[in-house]
Amino acid sequence: MAVCNLTNQHCVPCEGGVDPIDRKAAKTYLDDLPGWTLGEDAKMISRRFEFKGFLSTMSFINAMGWLVNKENHHPDFSAGYNFCEVGFTTHAIDGLSENDFICAAKVSALIA
Repeated sequence: MAVCNLTNQHCVPCEGGVDPIDRKAAKTYLDDLPGWTLGEDAKMISRRFEFKGFLSTMSFINAMGWLVNKENHHPDFSAGYNFCEVGFTTHAIDGLSENDFICAAKVSALIA
């Protein structure tokens, strides 16, 4: 699945009852998401974004917050003066769903 295709999609509500994406499929998605890595247990994808300073970092966080809230699929993140680490997982299924990859592609596009 190409990133441009992912950025044109929208998240669908996930209330459970579906299987999470397996490791092999997750790696296929990640082929199109440079910089994102799969967690050891294959339940989360994450990426570290680095910036020139605090204002750039906060601008990214604010843009990311607006974007993911619009998709109603929210990441875990931590930040410091010049970085933001972002992680996506779908808590309702204790693993990865397509929503995670859609949001990862859209968040990456903020700095493209």
